[in-house]
Amino acid sequence: MKTYELSVNGRARKVEAGSPDTPLLWILRDVLGLTGTKYGCGAGVCGACTLHVDGRAVRSCQVTVAQVAASGGRVTTIEGLSADGRHPCQRAWLAEDVAQCGYCQPGMIMEAAALLREKPRPADVDAALADHVCRCGTYERIRKAVHAAGRIAAEGGAR
Repeated sequence: MKTYELSVNGRARKVEAGSPDTPLLWILRDVLGLTGTKYGCGAGVCGACTLHVDGRAVRSCQVTVAQVAASGGRVTTIEGLSADGRHPCQRAWLAEDVAQCGYCQPGMIMEAAALLREKPRPADVDAALADHVCRCGTYERIRKAVHAAGRIAAEGGAR
């Protein structure tokens, strides 16, 4: 097994992987016990495993532990988005009562957080989240939550 050094949620972590091709998703879930990042399709299509690497939204099933370690990337999972759940996206998701089953929501929130960092008032939320799948169909509430998160952030909520 090879050891890789990662920065996950602001903490330096050493992890072992049997293969450099091990998806980051499995390191987070199986090695570090961070189960907020969900496995959906394993092909980068559904968005359930979305997290941030250096502030950019990426599909953790499609990036390997070796790639992240080699780039020195800083990984942020849903658990690391805010210590107390007060990130504008998390607050807006609760206020808009978005989740039904909730399985896709960590990936949606992480995508929305990256979007709002780039565009605090996104005009086309649908385009930004087009490749995320919500089987419960809460897309209208998701749209409302993204816009609400932008307003919360503009009013001084943490980002």
